[in-house]
Amino acid sequence: MNTESLQDLATQIKHWGQELGFQQVGITDVDLTDAEQHLEAWLAKGYQGEMTYMHRHGLKRSRPALLQAGTLRVISVRMDYQTEAAATMLHMLEEPTAAYISRYALGRDYHKLMRQRLQKLIDKIHAAIALSNVDMRAFVDSAPVLEKALAEKAGLGWIGKHSNLINRKAGSWFFLGEIYTTLPLPVDEATTAHCGGCTACISICPTQAIVAPYQVDARRCVSYLTIELQGAIPEEFRSLIGNRIYGCDDCQIICPWNRFAKLTAEADFNPRQQLNTQQLIDVFAWSEAEFLAKTEGSAIRRIGYQRWLRNIAVALGNAPKSAVVKDVLTAKLIDCSDLVKEHVLWALTKQS
Repeated sequence: MNTESLQDLATQIKHWGQELGFQQVGITDVDLTDAEQHLEAWLAKGYQGEMTYMHRHGLKRSRPALLQAGTLRVISVRMDYQTEAAATMLHMLEEPTAAYISRYALGRDYHKLMRQRLQKLIDKIHAAIALSNVDMRAFVDSAPVLEKALAEKAGLGWIGKHSNLINRKAGSWFFLGEIYTTLPLPVDEATTAHCGGCTACISICPTQAIVAPYQVDARRCVSYLTIELQGAIPEEFRSLIGNRIYGCDDCQIICPWNRFAKLTAEADFNPRQQLNTQQLIDVFAWSEAEFLAKTEGSAIRRIGYQRWLRNIAVALGNAPKSAVVKDVLTAKLIDCSDLVKEHVLWALTKQS
């Protein structure tokens, strides 16, 4: 394909992407030299915690052609997911008996939804070019991909001091996905940073996990502690977690750029099973069968029932002292795993 036809194709790809429900599409090359240096320094400090796969993948994360041979370009896409105003989220966080779940996980698992849309985009591209020697592969948090660095280079936004991607017109409430391709498409201009002197995200972090601008120590992060961490949550962080039982949104809620964020039109991201308004005592009472039923098709399922109870036990320990809370915690001791038991006993000491 000549330069003009590749330019026309790039324009068409962005049009198709928006038709498929992506709010933005950008294209970048695969030079991630700066991002690779940042990643290596981050790993050297041990900030990845138990996420050992970050090391195991080696340079595949920062060198796309090592993951998918022949990759020359990356098509990066953005899909907005915010379903409620920041004030509503704050209300839940400030209600200590409420079960706060990170807003990205309230609806359908975005991995499946976005991967299906990206595959449709790939099919459209293949149909348009009719070239058998062009390879394309879609990714949505499914492989070692530096998605935020790629999206930044593709012009979708800049990586903020909290390490999330921020868009001037859309804030940061969005998911990212990628298509690796051997097509030598024209690339878009990278976005410049606009955080300025703002440090709101650093100040608001419940566990002070943003140890420096653009550096997050995952071992301190509530999202890591409640989702990635397999074992016991370190005692030093339990009181700081508050009522957050799956992930954390504080740094996004406080970000001034999110005043430009728009509510999603994607119905699949709307809250299921009233997950945006649940109470701690109610979700703690779910049996494993209920947990599996109520989290079907949700990203929450990945932590499993035991970590779900672990997280809620911590949140109940942080709730106002109550005879009801003590009773439900004590009742759980009759039949629970050692992991859950440790956190229930801690919660009971807080309730005493």
